[in-house]
Amino acid sequence: MAERKIKVRVNESHRYGDLKVHDQVKFDVYENEFLCVCGQSGCGKTTLLDILSGLQKPTEGEVLIDGKPVDPKKQNISFVFQEPSNLPWLTLWENVATGLRIKKYPADQIRSIVDDIIGVVGLRGYEKYYPHQISGGMKQRVAIARAFATDADVILMDEPFVSLDQHTREKMQQEILNIWEHRKRTVIFVTHNLEEAVFLGDRVVILSNKPASVKDTITIDLPRPRDVLSPQLNALRIRCSTSLNETRLATA
Repeated sequence: MAERKIKVRVNESHRYGDLKVHDQVKFDVYENEFLCVCGQSGCGKTTLLDILSGLQKPTEGEVLIDGKPVDPKKQNISFVFQEPSNLPWLTLWENVATGLRIKKYPADQIRSIVDDIIGVVGLRGYEKYYPHQISGGMKQRVAIARAFATDADVILMDEPFVSLDQHTREKMQQEILNIWEHRKRTVIFVTHNLEEAVFLGDRVVILSNKPASVKDTITIDLPRPRDVLSPQLNALRIRCSTSLNETRLATA
């Protein structure tokens, strides 16, 4: 079996003045892996994404992508936020094409990629709609499609389904896996929802409370598609929950 390539290497500590937010947060992410990161509210998950994106430099240590320091000017890093970040004056099709146009892809290639990914996310027929004409779930599909459309080195996701109702959230979880399997990318997905993490992830990284460090890394060695009601998935969710609760008690 071929050795898996490490795409992202994280080894950093961070503080804001006297407040230490991260204390030697250290983990690797493999190429084309879907990695989920979980932790209690306030443990610094969003700060971690800012550091992974290169928007913020850690106080100590570094983040490497393909062995080089993270630099959004040199590497292609996509970010999907909690709220959809669509441009209101552009159609759905144009929103998905934005990153490709910025990177000056040929027009025929843009057309091919956008048409393909719009079909994958189930938005065929809505290409000429504007963001105000579609639902919240559809807006988030557009944001996710835009992130996967480019040849991203890493896609960072900050609880992108947190504002959706349960039914829409479950649909979106399956759809993001459909996109990821269709257009393999390295994904780092932050969530506080353990069921979501074990359903989506190849591995789940559990962060401790502030100052955050890696408390546990749990491999979700189950084939896809996964059954959310299966005993195996539930056992892994309980393991993640136990690790998270131990973290909570340790800092109580």
